[in-house]
Amino acid sequence: MTADALIVGAGIVGAACAAELAALGMRVEVLDAQGIGGGATAAGMGHIVVMNDSPAEFALSRYSRELWLYLAPQLRARDAFARCGTLWLAADEEEFQAARAMHAAYEAQGVSAELLDASALRACEPAVAASLVGGLRIEHDSIVYAPTAAQWLLTQSPASASISVRLGARVISVDAAGVMLANGERRSAAHVIVANGLGAQELIPRLPLQPKKGHLLITDRYPELIHHQLLELGYIKSAHHATGTSVAFNAQPRPTGQVLIGSSRQFHTTDPAVEMPVLAQMLQRAAHYLPMLPQLNGIRAWTGFRAASPDGLPLIGPAGKHAPGVWLAVGHEGLGVTTSLATAKLLGAQIVGNVPAIPVEPFLPSRFVFVHEVAHD
Repeated sequence: MTADALIVGAGIVGAACAAELAALGMRVEVLDAQGIGGGATAAGMGHIVVMNDSPAEFALSRYSRELWLYLAPQLRARDAFARCGTLWLAADEEEFQAARAMHAAYEAQGVSAELLDASALRACEPAVAASLVGGLRIEHDSIVYAPTAAQWLLTQSPASASISVRLGARVISVDAAGVMLANGERRSAAHVIVANGLGAQELIPRLPLQPKKGHLLITDRYPELIHHQLLELGYIKSAHHATGTSVAFNAQPRPTGQVLIGSSRQFHTTDPAVEMPVLAQMLQRAAHYLPMLPQLNGIRAWTGFRAASPDGLPLIGPAGKHAPGVWLAVGHEGLGVTTSLATAKLLGAQIVGNVPAIPVEPFLPSRFVFVHEVAHD
C-alpha cells in the first residue's frame, strides 16, 4: 500500500480530513488534479458561521466553529483569520422578530448572541442603511482565507509530517482498495476518501449532488468601512432555500481593507462565466443595505460552484452502494469552510471506530440510498 489513507481533493475539506487522519496516526496521501485550495475553496468567502436551518446543521456548524477557534492561534497572518463576528440585518419588523427567534435559539444552545435595536446597530456599523430596524450579532463567528488555511493543514499542522500531497494527479476511478490515475498509475490504501466536491460525481456518478453557482465581487481598499460579516436576515429565505436564480446581501470586511460582496445562487448551469445581469442584481440588492456601495470601486468579480445535496447537509461516511468500501466527505454547499474541521472529526471517528462528538446519522450517505430504494418499492 502507498498509504494508510488516500484522499481525493486538496480543498479545505480534503485538507482537514488529511490533518485529522494523520493526527490519528495514519500515513496520508492527498491527490488533486489542480492545486491546494482550489475549486469551491478558492471561490468562496471563508465565512465561519453557526447556521441554524436544522438541528443537524446547527450541531455541525457550532462544533466546527469551536474547532476553528481552537485552531486559530496556530494559523499564520497570511491565513487571515479574524473573529469579526456575524451581524444579521433586519430590514423590517417581521425580520426583527425572526432575529428575536434566532437569538432565543442561539442562547438556548449556549451560542453567544446579542440583539441590537436600530440605534445600537448603527453605533457598531455606521455605514448600513438608516432604514434598518435592528440586527443580531453573533460575536464568535469568524473569517479565514481558506486556500492558505488548506495549505497550512496539509503542510504545517502538527501531524503534517505524515501527509504527502501530489498535485497534477487526476483520479479517474476509485474503489475500496485504491484509485487509478489518468496516467494509468494505481495507488492503493486501506482507506479511500473522496473529498473533491462536485468532482466526486465523475468518480461516483450516482451521488446526489447538484451544482449551485455563485458570484462574488471584491472592492478596492476601504479600511474600517464595515466591521462585521454582514448578512440580511432575508438571506435564509431569499437565497438558501430558493429554487431559481436568487440574490441576497452578504458583505465581508477583508483584513486588507477590501470589502467582499455576495451572494447569488443559480441552478442548472455549469458555465463559470460572470453573468452581468446576475452580478448587477446582486449589487443592487447589496446597495439597499450598504447605500455607499455604488461609490466604491469594484476590482474583480468571479464565480464558483457549491456542491449541494438534496437536504442541504453534507455526505460524511461510507459511500455504501454508491461505491462500496469508499468514504465520502462531500456536499457541503456554502458551508464547506465552516464545517470542514467537524467533517474531518466525524469522518475520522467513523474510520477508526471512535464515538463522534455529535451524532453522525444525519450526515451518513446511506440516507439517500434508503430514500432511493423506498421510492421504487
